[in-house]
Amino acid sequence: MGLPQPAYYIFKCEQSAPPGMPKPSCVTPESQELFQYLAQKLMTDGVMSTVQPIRTSCLNRCIAGPVMLVEPGHTMYARLTKEKIDRIIEEHILGGNVVEEFLIEAELWDDAITPCEMQKQMGM
Repeated sequence: MGLPQPAYYIFKCEQSAPPGMPKPSCVTPESQELFQYLAQKLMTDGVMSTVQPIRTSCLNRCIAGPVMLVEPGHTMYARLTKEKIDRIIEEHILGGNVVEEFLIEAELWDDAITPCEMQKQMGM
């Protein structure tokens, strides 16, 4: 048997906006520590090989940051803390149940549309 592919990918935003940029930065020294905390928690729980944490650039939801996206499922969690990460790993990653109370607001994370649909909306 080969090395299994990950069952989950967790994308944690790590893009910070320099001073003077039009959109705010959700990355602070404290929020940057959350990625390390996430990775350590996955290792401690023995699931690092099947759950791949990934530092990513801006996920365009700065107003709700810090945020992370869990795939599969397009599940966006907002306003992360270490305590929220603990519950997300326990209940969603290990238990298979989305932690509804930590989800980003629907106004900021509407249903996905295809690239073709986006082009139509833009009149292309």
